[in-house]
Amino acid sequence: MNLWLLLAINSITFGGLLFLLSAGFSLIFGLMRIPNLTHGSMFMLGAYVGASMVMTFHLPFWIGAAIAALTVAVFGGLIERLLLRRLAGAEQAQVLVTLGISLIVADFCLMVWTGDPISVATPPGLVGGVRFVDLFFPTYRIAIILIACVIGALLWVLLDRTRLGAMIRAGVDDPQMARVVGIRVSRLFTIVFCLGAALAGFGGIMGAPILSVYPGLDNDMLPLALVVVILGGTGSLLGSLVGSFVIGFIYNYGQALFPELAYFVLFLPMVVVLVLRPQGLFGKQAP
Repeated sequence: MNLWLLLAINSITFGGLLFLLSAGFSLIFGLMRIPNLTHGSMFMLGAYVGASMVMTFHLPFWIGAAIAALTVAVFGGLIERLLLRRLAGAEQAQVLVTLGISLIVADFCLMVWTGDPISVATPPGLVGGVRFVDLFFPTYRIAIILIACVIGALLWVLLDRTRLGAMIRAGVDDPQMARVVGIRVSRLFTIVFCLGAALAGFGGIMGAPILSVYPGLDNDMLPLALVVVILGGTGSLLGSLVGSFVIGFIYNYGQALFPELAYFVLFLPMVVVLVLRPQGLFGKQAP
């Protein structure tokens, strides 16, 4: 029984981390129609930058996490401004460029931080756990789950209940008309890209105490984000949230129960959804 509960807690925690990654990916892919294959690298870069802030410069964990998110946001904004904006509508070129940038970031991280895994300590205030009856719940994992839910709620309010969100939706639905009424669509898209990158970078340092930081972390996380977005539906925050927790459970239970078929069990739901509902569980049918 304890094994099943432990797997459940780990699955929910991993789902929270996946949401931080896939929410940004869904924003960029779903709203801007950019297949950003650097998103896994942004997750890894945020983890490395945050780990350096905490372990090398001895900054508090949350300040290091904020610096990591800001650094990756600036990096994402530069990519969008200098490269991807020139390739608007050219999906194949965007895929190749973002794939190339991902490889460059991987080599850069290997050169700066070497190939040794880095273990990041749990933030001091979140060490230990909460005991309920005979069950023990790690405090940090509970914090990740709560943070993911809070960020999901804030993103929903931003996109559906604010003027900025209305402007972003208008720029996505009809960019020409949005420009006519005075909306600076290019600036809005840069904001969206920076926001998605910041979420990936923040997710990277949040996951560091659990996953550690190592070369290849980007390649481990990007396919999971792709599965989440395809399962939940591009551009749907609710789909990203539900899909993240579903994939978190499938991934952890699959690794534990069917290690030889772990990836088969993971990608099977994606294949089924693509066949039966190509727009995803919560995605909208393309006009």
